[in-house]
Amino acid sequence: MAPSKSLGSQGLEVSAQGLGCMGMSFAFGPPKPELDMINLLHFAVNELGLTFLDTADAYGPFLNERLLGKALKGVIREKVQIATKFGIHVENGRRSYRGNPEYVRACCEASLRRLDIDCIDLYYVHRVDARVPIEITMRELKQLVQEGKIKYVGLSEASPSTIRRAHAVHPISAVQLEWSLWSRNAEKEVIPTCRELGIGIVPFSPLGRGFFSKGEKILEGLLETDMRKKEQPRFASENLKHNVELYMKLNELASRKRCRPGQLALAWLYHQGDDVVPIPGTTRLENLKENVGALDVKLSKRELKELEAVFHENCAAGTRYGDMSSSTIDTETLPVSEWQGSTA
Repeated sequence: MAPSKSLGSQGLEVSAQGLGCMGMSFAFGPPKPELDMINLLHFAVNELGLTFLDTADAYGPFLNERLLGKALKGVIREKVQIATKFGIHVENGRRSYRGNPEYVRACCEASLRRLDIDCIDLYYVHRVDARVPIEITMRELKQLVQEGKIKYVGLSEASPSTIRRAHAVHPISAVQLEWSLWSRNAEKEVIPTCRELGIGIVPFSPLGRGFFSKGEKILEGLLETDMRKKEQPRFASENLKHNVELYMKLNELASRKRCRPGQLALAWLYHQGDDVVPIPGTTRLENLKENVGALDVKLSKRELKELEAVFHENCAAGTRYGDMSSSTIDTETLPVSEWQGSTA
């Protein structure tokens, strides 16, 4: 069973490993069979103690929140901490980012209905709207906390400046970011900022979107709609050969450690601090069990140094996202004095 730990400084307690639910409904091909995913969620919570479940209104859109709403009926709701997000607006297949107060409130209330709950445990700003100062967005979130509709507030893919400004309006309990052996840029400024302010760190894609578990085999049979084929240069043929060499080195180190390569990648994150709660996602029971097993993998200082000698900051070939998506990451928002209002 996964132990629990504190996330942030405001009292949020979660399982030491979370479960990213996106792939059950979105991004990695068509939605998976609903009953299978509900059974998986029940096993994760009741048998493995994974109580920190991560979703978003954009996953589907809306399909993933509805799935969790069905899975959480009855006593299971009392066991879990539900994290969801708003801010990515999808209409007619086009994506934009919104943080104006009316939109914040409407999204929160819609997520509560889809999840069929009275209060969201952790509500993230999924992407920062560059047209709306983060202070404006945070004031509405603060009001929703006061109304009892959300308990804790988080940010996703936010810059240090945005984190500081948001935290000054209302305490931020968690920042979600991509952090893994091949995505380490956040270690420069974002993670130190979180630690200075007492904010928990929630790494998504800690397994490199499955790459650290299976290497190039992860691409076998992928549909053209899978985001790894459409949006992520690290899986493109010109970069894959180099990245497979990284995986082979990881696999070699894992063999010596007598664990799976994915477990070694997760264990590295657990050794980065008690304020780190990764949320690996999966739709398969065997992968779920394997991921939880990473909690028992202990690494010495020598082993950590050996890993980091291979997986340094610029080890991977290719960026996390294509140029268009990358332009929306770590967005700096405008000072309040420059805001003219936005309802777009």
